[in-house]
Parts: sequence; structure tokens; C-alpha cells
Amino acid sequence: MKRSPFPVPFGWFQVAWATDIAVGETKPLKYFGRDLVLWRDEQSVVHVQDAFCPHLGAHLGHGGKVVGCEIACPFHGWRFDDAGNNTLIPYSNRTNAKGKIRSYPVVERNGLIMAWYHPFDEAPKWEIPEVPEFNDPDSFTAMVTRIYDVAAPWQELAENGVDSAHFRYVHNTEEVPELAGYETDGHIARMRSIQKFPTPRGVVDGYINSDSYGPGLSVVHFGGIVDTILMGCNTPIDDETCEMRFSFTVRKLGDDGFDSTVGDAFVAEVDRQVREDKPIWQNKAYLPRPALADTDGPFTKFRRWASQFYAEGVVDSQEFYPPSKSYPAEELELSASQRYGSAPIA
Repeated sequence: MKRSPFPVPFGWFQVAWATDIAVGETKPLKYFGRDLVLWRDEQSVVHVQDAFCPHLGAHLGHGGKVVGCEIACPFHGWRFDDAGNNTLIPYSNRTNAKGKIRSYPVVERNGLIMAWYHPFDEAPKWEIPEVPEFNDPDSFTAMVTRIYDVAAPWQELAENGVDSAHFRYVHNTEEVPELAGYETDGHIARMRSIQKFPTPRGVVDGYINSDSYGPGLSVVHFGGIVDTILMGCNTPIDDETCEMRFSFTVRKLGDDGFDSTVGDAFVAEVDRQVREDKPIWQNKAYLPRPALADTDGPFTKFRRWASQFYAEGVVDSQEFYPPSKSYPAEELELSASQRYGSAPIA
């Protein structure tokens, strides 16, 4: 049986943080079920292209050299420009017009490197917004990052956002969060929820507001304990596995030591929740037609929104789509919610 009915969705996806690649550097990547090369030219512009040289198949990310604003193959020195055109064969007076490599639109913004993927190579259909908090070092702390590999398709991870009940039973929040709103508008989905956070000083009223821009970027604002902003990026490695990257910043409160302590604690709690979710994502089956409770979140509305990002379409003919193997859960110490909240399951 198949693990998932979903192909790789199209959209903007994070392939690196801006600090991951220096001027003149090349790196191999594997996303979208493809081998890719990431490189930064000598004018500091970032590029993502298919990795294999069309000449004899060398991988440009393993030993490829940046020459000005071109990349040179490590095997025979063929050069390619930012559009993937062959510009030089060093031992010939001619170039090869058929020897072209696929190039992907790239945006470097908010400290992220985002590449546009579409299975039919259609041009980008929307833009990546600037997130003010990640561009305001006077008011917000330096970015803190986390990265996770998850053996599940993108949609299973993203569906977590509208599943308010699981916060109580997986993450031990004080009660099921109240979903105050879920609206979609083209490639954008906006969720607003009211949350109670258990702390050493008692339960604190808070909120989680999330704005998703296609399948690859969600900007999440946490309020109540300390204003924390998260850019959550899910990038398909292939149609069955994802890489999840989190980038955090916290509003400065005027005391560097206190800012660091509070921010680190909040990041640790979110990180903990991802690691609690991961074995559920990896071991659960996808159900095209789930038996929902009347008070469950807007799963159907989310799935309608998500369906627009599959250019090849989705055929969900199986009753369920189970994983091919089991994934053990990580042993974790007690979280803040478990230490200070009430048990959800007796």
C-alpha cells in the first residue's frame, strides 16, 4: 500500500538559512525528489539548480567551483550561468545549447533562502512576505533555529495546525485551545486560537496566531508569556518525507540575560512539542475520509485549501495510507506543561 496519496506540492520552500552558504561556496541538496546544488556567486546572489551536469553527470554540489557569476563542473570544467545555460566548454570553441540545467527561482528574505518548486516548472504564483520582527534587531533577539527530518508527507504535518484537540492530549496544555478563527484566501490560510499555558506561576492566558503562505512557510505569533515569532518551514525531501525548519525570534525586554532565559525556555517548549508530535506523524495512517467529532477543528476546510497545491492532482482510492515501518518515540524529560498542568488522560 502507498504511504500517501500526495505528490510533492508546489510553492516556496526553505532550502537553507542565509548563513549556510558563503560567497563562492557550493553545497549539495536533496529536495522535491531531486538532487540539487546550492551556490552563492561572487556578487553574493544565491542560486539553486539541478545538480547533475548534462555533459557526463557529475554532481555540481560536490566539487563544483564558482567562477564570477557562473558555476563550473568539477569533472570537465563546463560552466553554466544563473539560468542554467552552458557558457563555456574550456576545451572547445563552441558551447552546447542542449546542455542546459534546470534553475529554480530563489528569494533570500527574513534570513531564509527559499526556492520555488513546481513539477511543470511554472513561474511563482505569489511572493514571500517580509516578516518585520526578523528584520528588527533593535526590538527582537537574534534568530534561533531548529531542524527536524520527519518521515511523513507535508500535509500530515501541516494538518496539525487545525487540530486543536491534540494540544491537550499530546502536549498536555491546560485545556483544548479555543479556535477563534480559520480563514483561507487563495494561497494564504490564517488561524487564530486562544491558548492557556501552564507555568510555574500558574496558568497564563495566551494566543497562537498563524499565517500560512502556501505549503512552505507559516509565520506564527505566540503571545501570553513572551512575544515569540516563529517561521515554520516544511520542505518536501520527496513525496513521503519532509524537512521541518523552525526560526524563532523573541521580543527584547531590556535585559539580555532575562531575554535569553525566557526565549530559550519558550523555544525549548516548542521544540519539545515537535518531538512529541513526530512519532505520531510518522506512525499514523492518512485517512482520506476520517470519522470526525462535531467539535474537531476545520479539517475539511484545511484539506480543501491544501488540495490546490498539487499540480498533478490527488487520487485517494485507498481506505487508509499506513507507514511502511514503525518509528519509536524519543524518550523525553517532563515538559513545563506536564510539570505544571493537569493530566489530560487519567
